Amino acid sequence: MSNKLSDIVNFNPSRILKKGTVAPFIEMASLPTNTKFIKQIDEKPFSGGSKFKNGDTLFARITPCLENGKTGKVTNLKDEIIGHGSTEFIVMSAKEPEFDEDYIYYFARLPEFREFAQQRMVGTSGRQRVAWQDLADFEFIFPPKEQRKKAAALLNIYDQKIDLNTQINQTLEQIAQALFKSWFVDFDPVRAKVQALSDGLSLEQAELAAMQAISGKTPEELTALSQAHPERYAELAETAKAFPCEMVEVDGVEVPKGWEVKALDEIANYQNGLALQKFRPEDDEPFLPVVKIAQLRQGYADSEEKAKASIKPECIIDNGDVIFSWSGSLLVDIWCGGKAALNQHLFKVTSKRYPKWFYYFYTKYHLAEFQRIAYDKAVTMGHIKREHLSAAKCIVPNDELLANKTLENILEKIIFNRLENFNLQDTRDLLLPRLLNGEMIDA
Repeated sequence: MSNKLSDIVNFNPSRILKKGTVAPFIEMASLPTNTKFIKQIDEKPFSGGSKFKNGDTLFARITPCLENGKTGKVTNLKDEIIGHGSTEFIVMSAKEPEFDEDYIYYFARLPEFREFAQQRMVGTSGRQRVAWQDLADFEFIFPPKEQRKKAAALLNIYDQKIDLNTQINQTLEQIAQALFKSWFVDFDPVRAKVQALSDGLSLEQAELAAMQAISGKTPEELTALSQAHPERYAELAETAKAFPCEMVEVDGVEVPKGWEVKALDEIANYQNGLALQKFRPEDDEPFLPVVKIAQLRQGYADSEEKAKASIKPECIIDNGDVIFSWSGSLLVDIWCGGKAALNQHLFKVTSKRYPKWFYYFYTKYHLAEFQRIAYDKAVTMGHIKREHLSAAKCIVPNDELLANKTLENILEKIIFNRLENFNLQDTRDLLLPRLLNGEMIDA
């Protein structure tokens, strides 16, 4: 039979939290748009707003957050702890958590339910909201509760894998940035060699010191590695050998011998996007979605804005491209959201001479300084100029290290995981309506 959503959901249930109590706080910006778990949880004194606990689903009720899909499940609070957040969240709590806690989250992502919510938004333009009472009246033919539990468990497999890939990528990014800084900014392997030789040790011992600096292993651990994994030991030794044994001064900067000092815009081309309002497609004309700063930050284009597919190739981006927003919220990232047109406030970063990992990590290395420049001078929306790219210096290593695959392999793994996440999201969203209806679940 047909049921109302209020039959399985308690909307904005009563939670006890005294004013002034410091408690977990979730702001609207922390609510995800296309993933399940809420990662950013702060602490803040309670003064009013929504109240929730673990297992609750938070549903954004205000434009444009509702249209953008901001919905998440609360999972990171301690047992029985009450958190709080914006009044613009609708809290959806399962009447029978054992069966419906996850089902309600996925139901909140059901396209027909979200369309129902959008159609019932009221208020002035730009500040429209939907009331929880309207959502409570949504009618749906719910499958039996055991099937609801199974359906949510199947969908959760996809979100768990997405979350795992995201965590792996965060770790890989941290490892890669630390490694890049150690090798090409702090020159740890070179300095280890220099110190060993100045201490009167042999070149062979200096190479061993460099291997320790690269791997973080003790001499005993390196000996064990040579016996257990001789191929990995040989690869590490080859990498250590590629680092010079001497530091010299070049253009007033101390660098490893044989390395060069270049400007950031000498190691890569920073191609500006287009003012794409001048390139709107006709109704029947092929088009590309437009990527602005917001789309770069969320990782995918939403096709709300379109550009002619015939724009110059230099302003078209695709999976694996390095993109740098030089205006507003400065950000450097690898694009994995498919073929798209690039807006004028972003750079597509490429190089014919240097590998992607090198100019990607060097651009990221200089990002903090670029942000400082942009924000220091900002009146409305800060930005940097090309002269700042020319002033940002990079230390370019020898060809042997540029050809080293260590950082390239890490970057490729990050890209692979991101693309896999998009595939997982697409599959999950394709299955979601049928699973929620009970079509693919055995009784």
